Amino acid sequence: MPKGTGKVIAQNKKATHDYFIEKTFEAGMVLQGTEIKSIRAGRVQLKDSFVLIRNGEAWIHNMHISPYEQGNRFNHDPLRVRKLLLHKKEIAELAGAVKRDGYTIVPLKIYIKDGYAKLLIGLGKGKKKYDKRADERKKEAKREMERALKLKNQ
Repeated sequence: MPKGTGKVIAQNKKATHDYFIEKTFEAGMVLQGTEIKSIRAGRVQLKDSFVLIRNGEAWIHNMHISPYEQGNRFNHDPLRVRKLLLHKKEIAELAGAVKRDGYTIVPLKIYIKDGYAKLLIGLGKGKKKYDKRADERKKEAKREMERALKLKNQ
């Protein structure tokens, strides 16, 4: 199964708006029992999350996983820092790009693949305001063409 396929639970749509995504990586996550239950229920948010590399390990910060409703005192902290599972070469590549070229590591989406929760992360470079406006113009032109074709075909 290729990267990014499976049952998509949550997407970070703002990431593609704010960054040029150059390369993507599929990462596993170290989760607690109530966290995976909440993820399967779709109660996760990636909006303000980011990935940092420390001591040769990748960690995701600010990913909000809501507490599980049936979880009792063993429930998890919603904003705890979670470890990402990547190969050493992938971590080295990400760390080098972030240090050297001014890239950032952005979480793109969470999905369930073969029973495991996976996180698709992207190596992205920030967009300037004029880049965002140009993308918006392209989207608007595409919408207008589709509308015109739809009216023509009726």
